[in-house]
Amino acid sequence: MVVNTIHWFRKGLRLHDNAALRDSIRGSDSLRCIYILDPWFAGSSNVGINRWRFLLQCLEDLDASLRKLNSRLFVIRGQPTDVFPRLFKEWQINRLSYEYDSEPFGKERDAAIQKLASEAGVELMVRISHTLYNLDKIIELNQGQPPLTYKRFQGLINHMEAVELPTETITADVIRTCLTPISDDHDDKYGVPSLEELGFETEGLTTAVWPGGETEALMRLERHLERKAWVANFERPRMNANSLLASPTGLSPYLRFGCLSCRLFYFKLTDLYKKVKKNSTPPLSLYGQLLWREFFYTTATNNPCFDKMDGNPVCVQIPWDRNREALAKWAEGRTGFPWIDAIMTQLRQEGWIHHLARHAVACFLTRGDLWISWEEGMKVFEELLLDADWSVNAGSWMWLSCSSFFQQFFRCYCPVGFGRRTDPNGDFIRRYLPILRTYPAKYIYDPWNAPEDVQKAAKCIIGLHYPKPMVNHAEASRINIERMKQIYQQLSSYRGLGMNTIKSTSMFKGIYEEKFTHQRPNLFHTERTQATQKRRHEEPLTEGSAKSWRQSK
Repeated sequence: MVVNTIHWFRKGLRLHDNAALRDSIRGSDSLRCIYILDPWFAGSSNVGINRWRFLLQCLEDLDASLRKLNSRLFVIRGQPTDVFPRLFKEWQINRLSYEYDSEPFGKERDAAIQKLASEAGVELMVRISHTLYNLDKIIELNQGQPPLTYKRFQGLINHMEAVELPTETITADVIRTCLTPISDDHDDKYGVPSLEELGFETEGLTTAVWPGGETEALMRLERHLERKAWVANFERPRMNANSLLASPTGLSPYLRFGCLSCRLFYFKLTDLYKKVKKNSTPPLSLYGQLLWREFFYTTATNNPCFDKMDGNPVCVQIPWDRNREALAKWAEGRTGFPWIDAIMTQLRQEGWIHHLARHAVACFLTRGDLWISWEEGMKVFEELLLDADWSVNAGSWMWLSCSSFFQQFFRCYCPVGFGRRTDPNGDFIRRYLPILRTYPAKYIYDPWNAPEDVQKAAKCIIGLHYPKPMVNHAEASRINIERMKQIYQQLSSYRGLGMNTIKSTSMFKGIYEEKFTHQRPNLFHTERTQATQKRRHEEPLTEGSAKSWRQSK
C-alpha cells in the first residue's frame, strides 16, 4: 500500500530532534510538511507585529531547510478541523504526524483532529518533544494532581526516568525515499505570506533584533555554550546595563516556537558541564531556565482556566481595581517612572525584555503600585513578547502578583531604586527614552526632582515633555501591601475563602503551607519600613534592607 504522509508543524519548527517527523518518514512514499495559520494565532488581535514577523521568519527558514532536502513547506490558511478533511481526500493521506501539545487548547484541538483522522482511516503518529518529560507521568507521580510548588516539582522529576536523548536531525539520507509532490505554482498556493499580505503596516518597522528560525537558534546555542565559566558555576552573570539589552546568546523565543529543542539544549549543557567539571553529575540548578518552563507546563496542562482568575483553582481571587487609563499608561510606557517606561518601550519595539525587567513592570502593574489584575498584564505580554508562552506567561504573572506559587507580597520592586542600582548612569533609559537622554545621572530615574534649571537645560520639562509620576510609589505600595496582608490573613484563617471550588482549597493549601526555600534567586528587593516609606518615594533602597532580604532567604 502506498503511504502518503502529512507532518503538521505547530510548535517544533525545526528538523533537529523532531521525533514525530522522523518516525512518520519511515515507510512513507510521499511527505507533505504543512503549517496551518489557524485562528488561535493568525486571527488573534493579541499578537503583535514583532511576534508575527518572528513566526514568518521561522517558517521561511524551515522552508529553506526543507528545500535542501528536495521538499517544501505547505502553508495553509484555515481552521484545522476544516483543512484536514479536505487534505485527507485531495492528497489521499493515510498517515498524519505531529508533536504532542500539552496545553489545554492544543489538547482540545488535537482531540477533534484525532476523531477526523479516525473517521478517514488515517494513522496518527504523535510524539513528545516540546517538553523534557511526559507531563502526565509527573502528575501521576503526584497522586493525579499537578505539583504546585517548584520544590515539589523538583522532587518529582528526581523520580522520573532520564530525559530522552534528542533524535537525529532530518537529513537528505533520512528523507531520500520519501518524495514531496511540488507543483509549479507552489509559492502562490502554499508559500509563506509576508507581513503586508497579512494586513500589517511595515513602514517604519525596524530590523529584527531577534531573527526567527532554526538556523539562528542553533548558532545562538553554540554562542551560549561558549560561556564555559557560566556553565561550570551555573551562575547568572551580574545584572548591568548591558544585560538589559537583547543578547546574541538569548534563546527564549526559539524555545517557545520550538526552533530549538529543549532536549538538545539540556544535553548540550550536560555534556559541557561534565567536560568542564570532569564528569561530575550536573545539579538541577544548571537547567533552571528549562525546568521552570517545565514546571509551568505541568501545572497548566489540565487547567484550561490557567490564564484567568475565574474558574482557576490555583489562583487567589484578589479584588483588583479596573482602571483602563492607568493600564494604558503602563502598557504604552507613560507612567512617569523612566525605569518602567523604558522597559515597556523596549518590549514594544523589540519584543523582549530581561527577566528581572519583567518582574519590575509586573510588580508595578499589580500588587506594587497600580493594583490592576495580572490578567491585563498577561494580555499585553501575550501581544508583545516574542517568547510569550501560554503556560509560562500566565504562571509567571500569577507568581509575580502573588496570586499563586509565591506569597511574599511584602517584597516589592522600587521603580526608582532597583533600576538605579542596576544601571547607575541610566544608559538603558537614555537608549529607549531619548527625551530624557541629556538628563544628568543624578535625576534620570526621578526627573521630577530635578530643579527647574536642570529640566530646562535638558530640554525636557516634567509634566510637559515627559509625564509626572502617575502614583506616589511609597504610598501606593504601602496601601497595596496592607491589602495583600488582609487577603492572606483571610486565607490563613479560612483556608479556601476566595477560591473557586472546594477542590481548589485543597490544591492551594499545598502552596500556602509549604516553605518557599527553592524560590528564584533575588526576585524582589525589600521595600523600606513603613516609617521610611513616608520619605520621598524616589529614594533608592538601602543596602541594609537588601542585605537583610538576602540573609532571610
